[in-house]
Amino acid sequence: MELSKFTGFKDKISINIGKVIIGKKDSIDNIITAFICGGHVLLEDVPGLGKTKLARAMAKSLNCTFTRIQFTPDILPSDLTGIYYYNQKTSEFEFRKGPILSQFILADEINRATPRTQAALLECMEESQVTVEGNTIKLESPFFVMATQNPVEQFGTFSLPEAQLDRFFMKLSLGYPEFDEEMSMMDRFMLEDPLDNLQAVVTMEEIKYVQEQFVNVHISSEIKKYILNIISETRSNSDIEVGCSPRATLALMKGCQAYAAISDRDYVIPEDVKKMSVPILSHRLILKNGYDSENGGEKIINKILNKLETPIEAIG
Repeated sequence: MELSKFTGFKDKISINIGKVIIGKKDSIDNIITAFICGGHVLLEDVPGLGKTKLARAMAKSLNCTFTRIQFTPDILPSDLTGIYYYNQKTSEFEFRKGPILSQFILADEINRATPRTQAALLECMEESQVTVEGNTIKLESPFFVMATQNPVEQFGTFSLPEAQLDRFFMKLSLGYPEFDEEMSMMDRFMLEDPLDNLQAVVTMEEIKYVQEQFVNVHISSEIKKYILNIISETRSNSDIEVGCSPRATLALMKGCQAYAAISDRDYVIPEDVKKMSVPILSHRLILKNGYDSENGGEKIINKILNKLETPIEAIG
């Protein structure tokens, strides 16, 4: 495993996205980490903070086929997957593919669609395939979903089902820019949109390499126990109705490996676990009634991290 390929991959994408998005380094690093792991990302923020531009900049940087799907209450599952229709000219049924058959999907305002339509993404996100009228169609690799949603208190939104949330590798929030960052944004976008001139900076060979090789990052038994202790705490916490699943355990382990690789290390350290725990675990918790549902998951994960003893054994 060549670490330079991971750091080069991250740097090229970060610098390229930085031509459009000012600041937000941690969020960009997290998105790159999720992409390397083959996971998907949910961005939750109020409108106008650059979620769509970030997704377009990421897709252009990766040179992936890109589709933006605007979710609305009347959109149907077949509007995503496609349909078989009867072609009178050929007297045969033909498949008209839906927008989900692309490499990079921007599911814009996903929580404006009904749960039935949101559920149509489950098979795509978990198995990289769609089934239409009994026929299974494999999706092109890489396949990456970046969904955006407005906070649930916004008018006309539907909460994502727990099964759907668990399919997202990470949940992130960009937040408002700093004063100086917003000033730079005004200068940068005054004459033209830098997104229009953005070019791809990595090849499919580079993408394949990082997605296949990150699992070779060493993770010691002490770090694995640390991860399991965090997961176990979510299952016994009095404020949590349902804790993290084994899928979350594997996601956290893989996220730590990928983050270590782009940080120029071939081994995982406890700080990687702390860095990845909130974005990977907090949205998977089902909290008890009366607990702050908006940021409660993040607070609980942070409390668990502060409570548990950090491993100090040799981990290299």
